[in-house]
Amino acid sequence: MTSIYERERKARRKILNYKKAASCLLLITSLILVSFYLSTKNLLAPVNPSGKIENIQVTVPPDATIASIAKSLSESKLIRSSFAFVLYTRLKGLDSRLKAGEYLFESNQSTPEIINQLVAGRETYYRVTIPEGYNIKQIAGLLNNKKIISREALYDEINSGTFDYDFLTDYPDVQNKLEGYLFPDTYFFSKETTAHGVIEMMLHRFAEKIQALDYQQKAQETGFTLHQAVTIASMVEKEARSSKERPIIAGVIKNRLSRKMPLQVDATIQFALGRQEPKIYYKDLEIDSPYNTYINTGLPPGPIASPGEASLLAAVSPVKTDYLYYVAKSDGTHAFAKTLQEHIANMNKYQH
Repeated sequence: MTSIYERERKARRKILNYKKAASCLLLITSLILVSFYLSTKNLLAPVNPSGKIENIQVTVPPDATIASIAKSLSESKLIRSSFAFVLYTRLKGLDSRLKAGEYLFESNQSTPEIINQLVAGRETYYRVTIPEGYNIKQIAGLLNNKKIISREALYDEINSGTFDYDFLTDYPDVQNKLEGYLFPDTYFFSKETTAHGVIEMMLHRFAEKIQALDYQQKAQETGFTLHQAVTIASMVEKEARSSKERPIIAGVIKNRLSRKMPLQVDATIQFALGRQEPKIYYKDLEIDSPYNTYINTGLPPGPIASPGEASLLAAVSPVKTDYLYYVAKSDGTHAFAKTLQEHIANMNKYQH
């Protein structure tokens, strides 16, 4: 017959074993949870945390399920794991709060950041880069093709809209009167952006740029008004491919202006023609236009394109030389000359 003492000893042993088992189970559970947390945290990290940031557009239909949203994001390489996306969203109680719409995400966003954006239903923005040297006609075509704003709406607002900027006070009354002042840069436009909003954004960027460069002061020190400097910068932008040649070409323009020589800038003929031509013919040089710098002396009425920062700076810091002529070479650079005889020799050498 088992004694009371032995029964108590066995009971204590059972309790001890239970405690050991519980401690072991707790340890294993803790390790699993820690491991799961670390792996999940990694799966929630950005796909491209330090590489080049790209903007990726994703459309979430009204009837999309959380699984289909996760799949779309995964296929767009915006999230590391569809499972982690679904699990995190459900644990946070956000699975029923994701909003349909068009979204623009950045490739360095984490999964929680993407989920927050889907919950907030933030407005989509479309990334559009306006290249340096584009004129208003080209800008209008680009924005029209990107379905940001129609050509007609942009033209109407440019010519009839009111924009309160000091640098527009001495602009002549010509068609497309904001030519040269829509700063070439990368912009983010929403579907709700109006023509006025597009123009305002680009003019504001121009205003920021000239303020940062102290541009008006530099123009005055060079002997130009701001409008004249921007006009010269636009010609430099269209004529120069090499950055180091921009101040030299600006110097040639200034030299010809001081001698009251026609500027004879081919890019102004293309602007007067209203189209980009690979070659200018003698008949084109006879076009009746105030922008024809072959038959008119001095500067054209205004810019012929939107100059970038390098060309803007070249216009107010021209290189001092005796050059009066230049001719394009096949590689896009130019041969400069001081006399007409030298220029004719360069033309015979480089143009066929």
